[in-house]
Amino acid sequence: MSLARSGSRDETWVVTEGAAGMENQCLGLAERLPFAVRVFRVRLTPPWRWLAPRSLGSPFAHMTHDGDVLAEPWPRLLIACGRQSIPFSRAIRKASGERTFTVQCQSPRLSSRHFDLVIPAQHDEISGPNVFPIIGSPNQVTPARLAEARAQFASLFEHLRAPRVAVLIGGASRTHGSLNAAAAHRLGAMLAGIARDHGLMISTSRRTSAEASAVVRQALAGTDTFIWDGGRDNPYLGMMAWADAFVVTADSVNMICEAAGTGKPVHVFSLPGGRRKARLFHQSLARRGIIRPFEGRIAQWTYPPLDETGRAVEHIRTLLDLVPSPPDIRN
Repeated sequence: MSLARSGSRDETWVVTEGAAGMENQCLGLAERLPFAVRVFRVRLTPPWRWLAPRSLGSPFAHMTHDGDVLAEPWPRLLIACGRQSIPFSRAIRKASGERTFTVQCQSPRLSSRHFDLVIPAQHDEISGPNVFPIIGSPNQVTPARLAEARAQFASLFEHLRAPRVAVLIGGASRTHGSLNAAAAHRLGAMLAGIARDHGLMISTSRRTSAEASAVVRQALAGTDTFIWDGGRDNPYLGMMAWADAFVVTADSVNMICEAAGTGKPVHVFSLPGGRRKARLFHQSLARRGIIRPFEGRIAQWTYPPLDETGRAVEHIRTLLDLVPSPPDIRN
């Protein structure tokens, strides 16, 4: 079924609250489509912020001064993620006379009828005629971006002992407890063990506590390890490009999916808690031979790189009546 739109400017608007994880999901889709991309970060004032994803009236009158302004001409395509983006997605769809095609990433916690397309994670277990579930979340990892990052960050990582392991550390989340002191000490000790035979590249996130970061850093003192301190260009993609394997904390769907996009072994470090949705996500990747538990050693195995982003992009192209992507989209 084609839902091609006409009469709107040939642009893709990415609309989020500004969180990097949300924005990257939208950009992963937008950058593979044949429209210019504009990024908007929007925030609502109270109480409209608390009401989101629901809203009372138009959201445009209730934007904070530090957010971007959304105004016509409306785009042909809008890709959004996050609770505060939803009132704007719905309002633009209406204001454009439904000529703007709206895509909502993640479960919107509203009926999917408010959007043209919803792309949730399979483990959210939602369905509908305009719902296209994918494993995990969209991302920006492609062979071309990895090749570019490998060259850009060669000076940081080529001197590290091979095989190299990228360690991607998260923290507190809705699905898991925090990376507490006990878990951080356990992770640090396990990483110190593999650091004898591997070069380590470590990236923490905004959700990683200062205490957990300090514990891991102390455990790896004197080893052949690079730890990003946030003080220079973010080498995250460079770590992924140079990695021969990964260790990723269990809390982050985004980081696990990004690592899975490389086709390299992904070892998952367990954390306290773990709700049903997280277990379903991990089980789906384990069945495909993508992830294994991290038990203090690095193994090697192979699997086809996970590209759920590309699958979702092809579905959007079909709905917009666009020509298929060229065969070498991942090259």
